[in-house]
Order: sequence, then structure tokens, then C-alpha cells
Amino acid sequence: MIRDITIGQYYPSDSVLHRLDPRVKLFATMIYVISLFLDKSVIALGTAAIILGLVIVVSKVPLSYIVRGLKPILFLLLFSCVLNMFFTRGETVWWQWKFLTLSEEGLYNAGFMGARLVLLVVGSSLMTFTTTPNQLTDGIEKAFRPLNKLHLPVHEFAMMMSIALRFIPILTEELDKIMKAQAARCAGFEEGNLIEKAKGLVPIMIPLFVSAIRRANDLALAMEARCYRGGEGRTKLYPLYYKKRDYMGYGCILLYLAGMIALKVL
Repeated sequence: MIRDITIGQYYPSDSVLHRLDPRVKLFATMIYVISLFLDKSVIALGTAAIILGLVIVVSKVPLSYIVRGLKPILFLLLFSCVLNMFFTRGETVWWQWKFLTLSEEGLYNAGFMGARLVLLVVGSSLMTFTTTPNQLTDGIEKAFRPLNKLHLPVHEFAMMMSIALRFIPILTEELDKIMKAQAARCAGFEEGNLIEKAKGLVPIMIPLFVSAIRRANDLALAMEARCYRGGEGRTKLYPLYYKKRDYMGYGCILLYLAGMIALKVL
């Protein structure tokens, strides 16, 4: 399960999606997430799934790599489906016991919410799969630069997101090492009841938190040693400029949004 965490990881490839400006991908992700909540119909959800499938093909990111990233949210997915299945009141009731009700509407809501959650996670993860942390930081900073006039720390916010994304694979690898070290000392993580399993996580979580704090402190010292003082007056090694493909990307995004709005109206 630890090795299946792909959130925040970059998948190197030479595709059109990788070469797009990060601001275009940020805007596309925002529009796609909004479109998933525009209409509660199978046609709209199916259209979003087809478009996402085409984007995955264009990105050249293996489908197995994307599906592997869904395993960590499997529990959340099942929990959401079960809640919608047994706690949705409907007219066509198939089974009922006390406060639990299984109806046709409940099954529809469970399937719809499960599919929506999968599309939401995959669509959001596709941005990090095709964008390096540095590109994502530059894109966020430049896209929200007008907020600097309101004295909002845009650069600091973008830097925090970049550091968080970089720390995800590092802490994942650190957690894997700690679990192997504890297992070599005959520590049991899956034995006993729920309380004993929770106690068994203590020898894992405490070293992980200590390691995370130590790495954060080392990073802060390194930034101070290099006289880091924020984004004011800093220049970029690779400045962001829009190209023809970026304008075409914006056009495709707006066309997709118009189509989803048309489906809702119809």
C-alpha cells in the first residue's frame, strides 16, 4: 500500500500535456472539478469520463500507474458508497432494517458518488503527473500574482505547496523504511483487535513525525544559509510564456465547459 501512493509524484514523459504551460493545467483542473458537480446525470458523468480518458491517452501516463494511485483512497471510496447506499431515502425500497434502507435511489447515488470521486481524484492527480513541482510553483505564483496587490503572500503559498508535494514521496519512502525496520524487530502491525492495532502504529508514527520535523528543520536552515528572503525581486531560470498550444488548450477547456453547461440546460 505504501508503494501505491502516487499523489504528488511526477511521471516523466514527452507528451503535449507535459509541454503545456502549468497555468493552463491549473485552469483545466479547476474547470474539470467544477464540471463534475454541475449536473447529476449519467450522461454528464459519462462525458466527463470519456474526456478524461482521452486526456490520459494524450498524457502518455500508463493507466496502471494511475489506477495504482487509487488504492490509498479505496477505504474512503467504499465508505462513501456504503453511506449513500444505506442512508438514502427512496421511493423504491428493496430492503429495510431499523434505520438502514436499501433502495433503487440509494444504489444510484452510491454508484454515482463513487464514480464521481474516482474521476475527481484521477483528474486532479493528472496535473501533478504531468507537471514538475517547480513548474507548478511558478504557475501558481504567476496565475495568482494579481492577489499581491491585496497583500496576500502568493509566493509563500506556492512555495508551501511545492514543498508539500516534494515531501510526499520522501515521507512515503521514510515510512517504508521505518515499517521494515520495525518488522525486523518482530513488531506486529496487524495482530490483535482494533485497539492493539492502533497501539502498534505508535512505533511507526513517532519516528515518522520526528523524521519529518528534522527534514523540515534542515530545509529551513538550508534556505536561511542561501539567504532566501521570499519572492520579491527574484528571477526565474525558465520564465513562463504562453505559446500557440497553450491558447489552443484554453480553447479546448472553454469548449468542454460550454458542452457540460449545455448538457445541464438540456
